[in-house]
Amino acid sequence: MNNGFSIKPYLLIAPYLLFFLVFVLFPVGFSFFLTFHNWNIISPMEYSGLDNYARMFNDRLFWQSLRNTIWFLVIHIPLQIIVALGLAVLLNSNIKFKNFFRASFFLPVIISGVVVTIMWQQLYGFHSGVFNHVLSKIGVSKIGWLTSETMAMPSIAIMATWKNVGLYIILFLVGLQTVPASYYEAADIEGASAWQKFWFITLPAINPTLFMVIVFSTIGGFSLFIEPYVMTGGGPLNSTLSSVLYIYKQAFEFFHMGYAATLGFMFALIILTVIIIQKRFIETKDE
Repeated sequence: MNNGFSIKPYLLIAPYLLFFLVFVLFPVGFSFFLTFHNWNIISPMEYSGLDNYARMFNDRLFWQSLRNTIWFLVIHIPLQIIVALGLAVLLNSNIKFKNFFRASFFLPVIISGVVVTIMWQQLYGFHSGVFNHVLSKIGVSKIGWLTSETMAMPSIAIMATWKNVGLYIILFLVGLQTVPASYYEAADIEGASAWQKFWFITLPAINPTLFMVIVFSTIGGFSLFIEPYVMTGGGPLNSTLSSVLYIYKQAFEFFHMGYAATLGFMFALIILTVIIIQKRFIETKDE
């Protein structure tokens, strides 16, 4: 038996280590380093200590972008879960053309986000949009889907739900197919209603899948960028200015790279905190 040193295992993991060092560890470390500096890419870096953090806590737009993102999540996550789970339950039953519907619902997921956003921007158009055209036909006043401060973010949330629902339908379908049929058979013998079977059997059984969907939706919501960037530019009056869009503006419009890195780390910390709270809440509810 050869107990000598062998370089082969290290050579096998070398590609991943190289990838991790170059594309994960170095960018994260450099970004954290930037949080203590002012840098506009062109001029040399200037050490600023904790100035970027002090600026962040006193930045009105930072707090507004955070509120906008949370408002998006409050609308998007429940809507995403209700629509995805409802369609998954329907597709898990004995209906015709199940495979066709599954493929149809998943199709928007693989379409470019920019293409989908532009398409919905046309649908939301105030004068020539399909939605307002239908409202006019039935005698209802036109709605400023993307020009109203109160309607712009809910409109984006609806579009984002349509775009991503196919992925979560697949996840819920996988969870539903793991529930033993014997549970439902026993419930039928006891005379349980469809709602009771769903509430007391289906939901507890797919709790891990539900948590996964909530986490993915949360991360996706905090990553909201393409939709407000293309559809509204963050307007009207910054009502759709998302966290990531604000980071982008600070970095690539105003070239405040150090401040943008500070915002990025703060939002990452917020995402981690929210996910931990969600996990604790779901686990406690499950117990």
